[in-house]
Amino acid sequence: MKPLKSQEIRQKFLDFFAEKDHQIVPSANLIPINDPTLLWINSGVAALKKYMDGTEVPANPKIANVQKCIRTNDIENVGVTARHHTLFEMLGNWSIGDYFKEEAITWAWEFLTSEKWLNFDSERLYVTYFPEDEETKQIWMEKCGLAENHIVAVEDNFWDIGSGPCGPDSEIFFDRGEKYQNLSDDDPEMYPGGENERYLEIWNLVFSQFNHMPDGSYQPLPNKNVDTGMGLERMASVMQDVPTNFETDLFMPIIKAIGQLTEISYGDHVKTDTSFKVIADHIRAVSFAIGDGALPSNEGRGYILRRLIRRAVMHGRKLGIRRLFISELVPIIAEIMGDSYSELREKESFIKDVLLKEEQRFHETIEEGEVQLNQVIESLRQEGQSTITGQKAFHLYDTFGFPLELTKEMAEEEGLKVDIEGFETAMEAQRERARSARSDAGSMAIQSSTLHAIDYDFDFVGYDQLTTNATIKHIVVNDQEVDQLPAHSEGILFFNRSPFYAEMGGQVADIGGVFDGDQMLAEVLDVQKGPHGQFMHKVKSLEMPINRDQSYTLTVDRQARMRTNQNHTATHLLHKALKEVLGDHANQKGSYVGPDRLRFDFSHFGKMSPEELKQVESYVNFMVENAINVDINEMPIDDAKAMGAMALFGEKYGSIVRVVNVGNESIELCGGTHVNNTNEIGTFKIMAESGIGAGLRRIEALTGQAAIANYQENESLLKEVQHQLKVSQSDQLLHKIEQLQAELKAQQSEIDSLTARVMQDASNEIFEEVQTVNDMSYIAASVDNQNMDSLRALGDTWQEKAASNILVLATSQEDKANLLVLVDQETVAKGIKAGDLIKPLAKYIQGGGGGRPTMAQAGGKNPAGIQQLLASVADEIKNLLA
Repeated sequence: MKPLKSQEIRQKFLDFFAEKDHQIVPSANLIPINDPTLLWINSGVAALKKYMDGTEVPANPKIANVQKCIRTNDIENVGVTARHHTLFEMLGNWSIGDYFKEEAITWAWEFLTSEKWLNFDSERLYVTYFPEDEETKQIWMEKCGLAENHIVAVEDNFWDIGSGPCGPDSEIFFDRGEKYQNLSDDDPEMYPGGENERYLEIWNLVFSQFNHMPDGSYQPLPNKNVDTGMGLERMASVMQDVPTNFETDLFMPIIKAIGQLTEISYGDHVKTDTSFKVIADHIRAVSFAIGDGALPSNEGRGYILRRLIRRAVMHGRKLGIRRLFISELVPIIAEIMGDSYSELREKESFIKDVLLKEEQRFHETIEEGEVQLNQVIESLRQEGQSTITGQKAFHLYDTFGFPLELTKEMAEEEGLKVDIEGFETAMEAQRERARSARSDAGSMAIQSSTLHAIDYDFDFVGYDQLTTNATIKHIVVNDQEVDQLPAHSEGILFFNRSPFYAEMGGQVADIGGVFDGDQMLAEVLDVQKGPHGQFMHKVKSLEMPINRDQSYTLTVDRQARMRTNQNHTATHLLHKALKEVLGDHANQKGSYVGPDRLRFDFSHFGKMSPEELKQVESYVNFMVENAINVDINEMPIDDAKAMGAMALFGEKYGSIVRVVNVGNESIELCGGTHVNNTNEIGTFKIMAESGIGAGLRRIEALTGQAAIANYQENESLLKEVQHQLKVSQSDQLLHKIEQLQAELKAQQSEIDSLTARVMQDASNEIFEEVQTVNDMSYIAASVDNQNMDSLRALGDTWQEKAASNILVLATSQEDKANLLVLVDQETVAKGIKAGDLIKPLAKYIQGGGGGRPTMAQAGGKNPAGIQQLLASVADEIKNLLA
């Protein structure tokens, strides 16, 4: 076995499969494109699902790549075990309906054992297989010469994630030798495939040969697939003969850099070693994620990023690192991984900037959390308690981002404990809420053998024509090919050519009709790309049937296409405008382009200011007003890149690409339809800007006649406001509104003054109504039509006058009731707390509440119960003293 560096393992893998005629594809972006079921690309196959389930047929059915992945479902194990990571690289090769078990197994064996490649000792290799898959066992024995006692049957060797392709798999294990054996020979887990450290899984070969149907049955897959995965980190640990993945060249430079920031050395202690590993792991993950466009936030993948960053900072504190430090590690990541992932070097400065700001924010959070925790500790002292409840600790963590470790640390300094079990219960409840809200992350579509079999020469003529004659090649109804689509029914038509644009790249499909002469035979409802690229026209037939092999006239709705063109070209200008105003990080992350409106999703830290939105809108309209020609040309992709054309993450481009160039300002690779000149857009108007996820913003806008109609609506509204306010000129409106606001403010001030006088008068009466129970004085009173602020103001007066030991105030407003309970310190010492007293009282108004020992408040929906509530105060005080 050759002691290879990680970069050498990557390259050898790709070179090997390139020799086997595989297309080598680059790693997909970590943020899934057009896949809402996933937060991250979490496996090699995740970015290729459309090929695996037959939705799309690749140009080359044999594919290989090294895919960066993120998984955070078992984050607590990172740094604790030898091989758990949040970010990892998966080396994979795939066959999409091409080769199957024999080639996959023999090639894997060749790559591992051949002297030209990895040169493993074959005696140290073991494999597992699904017991019913005897074919796989025979291939390992007969084609590879693997001894039978190196082949183990394991029931779990069946890859199945729900509906869609599934099948048996075969895992390859490497015997690391006796020095790594952590179990006795007779332990039931001491075998290849068991939970032990000696036999390490290095490669998994999955043979997808069944469709898992919605009814739970397994049907033979129309096109069998191969999907393999080899973790680079663990392969590096094997080839570099180190105990864990963290001692490989992928992590050790980071760990050494961390060591320069602390007096603690890696290898001193298991606990501090864990902190080194967690920091090294997390900084890799967040650097890659930010480089791919993710940004820290309070939800979705942004929340995961923020959590990883904060965990790294907390583990830094355990190593004695109190200053800002994580951004300093980014250049180390770029140095290790930059040759394979150029985005790390290209965006190094941006990644450092984001991390520095996030770490600064967390340090501020820690300070704020310490204030909140000190209040909790003070409250416990007053109550004579010695344990911070799990719910309180979770509240500090969830609301203020204050880590449990810090809560425990500060509590111990004060001689207090933390209910860890209660915290975990609250945390698990949150996880369960997240799980229930999440889609099935791995499912695929069911392969359609009917659609997959349809493959013929097809022409899209819709760039230049909106009408053409075309012949029907295939008709599909209910996933079955038929010769005729009956009248008044729906089906899918495949033509030899079409002017209809199929939904792609955010642009909606054209609508229109199928004609025979002047007679419309069917309405075209939708158009989608088929598995082999031909357009599938979903239609609804009218009075006449439609026949295969017959020619018809296809006509696109001209007005709808024109408005779609306006909106599509406007999105290109909007993209450029956002980069001009916000910066190069404002990258497109999704769009909707239809005849009615446009929607544009992009990466950005936070809400855009009104001034920024105005600048963006002005830029687009400037380009519109200057009547710039929209030049569209096809050219080699290298030429397009040389002229600065922007390519979108997730889009697949061939060797020849279509470039949309607007005045050399906006240059993008795009297959959509556009106006010929920007003046055709008419006008551009932003309707809304909002946040839609972690570091993601959305702009919605109108163009052309839709924008003009909106301007007209706003003008009508403005005139109506002028009429209502009796203002003759629109430029006088602002002055009139300011005048009305001043009048309202003066009136409100007068009302507040009168309310205060009324409350003062009421307090004189209320505070005279003192009653006693068990040598304890109390006042119980109702004040009509007041809010909680008024009750609290009355409570302040009560405290100043020390009118009684307990004050109970109730009020009603419309159909709601409010309740305030105050207790002085002397009474708290006797065992009466405001929070305990308010709970039974609130039941009378069908409400609930709580608070501190000296003050509590509640709300309810039964004002009619107030009098009964007041009458029961004495009894409830007695109950608390009993």
